[in-house]
Amino acid sequence: MTTLVQSPPFGSLMRQWRQRRRLSQLDLAIEADVSARHVSFIETGRSAPSREMVLRLADVLDVPPREQNQLLMAAGLAPVYRERSLDDPDMAAVRAGVERVLNAYNPFPCVVVDRGWQIVHANAGAAVLLEGVAPHLLERPNALRIAVHPEGLAQRIRNLGQWRHHLIDRLRHEAAVSGSGELAALLAEIESYPGGLEETRDLGGVAVPLELYAKDGQVLTFLSTVTTFGTALDLTAAELSIEAFLPADETTAAVLRG
Repeated sequence: MTTLVQSPPFGSLMRQWRQRRRLSQLDLAIEADVSARHVSFIETGRSAPSREMVLRLADVLDVPPREQNQLLMAAGLAPVYRERSLDDPDMAAVRAGVERVLNAYNPFPCVVVDRGWQIVHANAGAAVLLEGVAPHLLERPNALRIAVHPEGLAQRIRNLGQWRHHLIDRLRHEAAVSGSGELAALLAEIESYPGGLEETRDLGGVAVPLELYAKDGQVLTFLSTVTTFGTALDLTAAELSIEAFLPADETTAAVLRG
């Protein structure tokens, strides 16, 4: 027999998001330009929100696209974001855009990850980041797992403490903002890895570099940039991040260009 798992009612979900953002009902009402009484009625189920109201509250609460869909469906409304595979014919423009970005960055490393940090695409230049990584980490490659796992890239990172701290802070923020159980589990896993636990030096607000030992012992230094689809109406596209690792000095650039 199949057991149906019911989603929480809209009011309960919205209360969770409001509390996650540390807003009172009055704070939310002011930001959304509605009455605190109406917010209270929505949370207790005494009033049913319109589609416009759900999206307005979601915008104020900075709810990610996937979770906006959940709020809409909990309110008995149709979701606003579709979810299609990257291989879907309708995603041809997105695929082409991704390919152009990847090719433009070559020979510098560039990877495409989904919301859970699974690598879904990479350019040829990314091979420099995967040298020496244990095969089992490449079976279902996760960028964060590869970066700080003892059998992954960690063994080649000169400033492992700084890089690990940077990645964990970033993941912790993403897990908190999204409320994703998947990201929370990944965070717990990453934090349990040994290595890179030493005190990190203060960079004075400068971007954290990735300092990577090459095969010959030379240090390659990178700065990373992230590109996203800012106007995507598809969950797959909205949750993609394209991360490029640009050479931070002429020596690194020369090595990568061969």
